[in-house]
Amino acid sequence: MTAQPPEPSPRPAPSEELRASHDDREAVVEQLRDAAAEGRIDLDELDSRLEQALTSKTYAELAVLTADLPKLNSTESQPPLVLKGGMYGASRGPGRWEVSGHVIARGGVGGVKVDFTRVECRLTEVAVEAYGETSGVTIVVPDGWAVDTSGMDPGVGGLTDKTTPDRLPGTPLIRLTGSGGMAGVVIRHPNRRERRKLDSNPTQG
Repeated sequence: MTAQPPEPSPRPAPSEELRASHDDREAVVEQLRDAAAEGRIDLDELDSRLEQALTSKTYAELAVLTADLPKLNSTESQPPLVLKGGMYGASRGPGRWEVSGHVIARGGVGGVKVDFTRVECRLTEVAVEAYGETSGVTIVVPDGWAVDTSGMDPGVGGLTDKTTPDRLPGTPLIRLTGSGGMAGVVIRHPNRRERRKLDSNPTQG
């Protein structure tokens, strides 16, 4: 009787075999630090898990480190933030506000401004749909945030991108889509006036 070969051990799902990025590791590090601050894991365990997180190469290795911790709120389950310019315009920021993983800005007649400069965002990406329509959309992002505008249709009004490509670790990528419409879409870092206001009121809510 021929011996049967041993059953192969189950392999992780394909998504777990993918290589993890620096941002993926950093997100797990932040989750572990929050768990320690909440008393879910002690400091010795935190040190051990942090060391493993920083040397993990795949999603599977990272998943093990947070498997016994509460799941973070899924941004995919949150409704998108929708801003409509209407007759009088609309804005969000520069005060602190909760960033959804999906923001939709429609310029309308009054225009829309979305200001991310004072937010604390732990997301790796934020999808922003901007439609310039009649009066345009302005998006302000902090220094160190990067923007991908490859999915944007400039339309008649065009797209003005004044951001720098340098992305700091732990900051989200703004993935900009939509259309410039008649008035266009502008995405930029804070201007001089906004920087002065930020410097004079660094902790303003």
